[in-house]
Amino acid sequence: MTRIVYVNGAYKRYPEAAVHAEDRGFQFADAIYEVIEIRDGRLVDATRHLARLARSLRELDIPAPMSDAALMQVIGQVIRRNRVRDGIVYMQVTRGAGPRDFALPPVGTSPTIVVLARAQRKGWSAEQAEVGIAIKTIPDNRWGRCDIKTVMLLPAVLAKNEARSSGAKEAWFIDAHGNVTEGASSNAWIVTAAGSLVTHPLGAQILPGVTRATVIDAAKLEGLKVEERIFALDEAFRAREAFVTSATNIVMPVVRIDGRPVGDGKPGNFARRLRTRFHHVAEISAG
Repeated sequence: MTRIVYVNGAYKRYPEAAVHAEDRGFQFADAIYEVIEIRDGRLVDATRHLARLARSLRELDIPAPMSDAALMQVIGQVIRRNRVRDGIVYMQVTRGAGPRDFALPPVGTSPTIVVLARAQRKGWSAEQAEVGIAIKTIPDNRWGRCDIKTVMLLPAVLAKNEARSSGAKEAWFIDAHGNVTEGASSNAWIVTAAGSLVTHPLGAQILPGVTRATVIDAAKLEGLKVEERIFALDEAFRAREAFVTSATNIVMPVVRIDGRPVGDGKPGNFARRLRTRFHHVAEISAG
């Protein structure tokens, strides 16, 4: 349960944590966010997450609300005040509040920042990984800058809802050419018959996943071949294995796509191997 939320310089009780009615994040989705895993009270890959947060702010020309050092202090306080040992920390930065206008607010408008931490039952992800998840494919109707981690997530929300309605845990977006871009809240991977790991290359079509980057590091340390290239849905149907990566799922095996089994329909050895290796490769820092 979340007890304390940091909002614009103050630590507030959860029921009292609020932002202005004309905050641009609320009215225009003019905001970015980050999610960091908390494991045994420590942050996983914080440096990469803060670097991505900074990049998202630069791409939208939103001023940073504070330095990385100050933000790490806030994150640590939020984790401690909520007594979180295992879970996530969520950060959101908006362009700030002002009279509703499509034009950007005056220079000097203070950005809004919210930081919260939430506990999750330790081991839930590992239990899910033992059986794997199902994927539902959805036409990709998102905007053209998916590389920026904005709060403009309505297509992902609707895709997730459609996936769950069909008994799947995650959705994969399919572009106009029949290629897999990424998941609604994860990066998508397949393993070829030859044992190569394949994931969509970085670019405007996908989020540069932090977990994706660390999994690439882990794969290379394990001597595995990684191909950052486009792959079609048909190739995914024929894949030896498939999995998704994200801060909450780590490495999650995919056992069905649109009702069709992937490989033998069970979590594969490559996904298991990378999942086991992940936290040995990721940066682990104090909260």
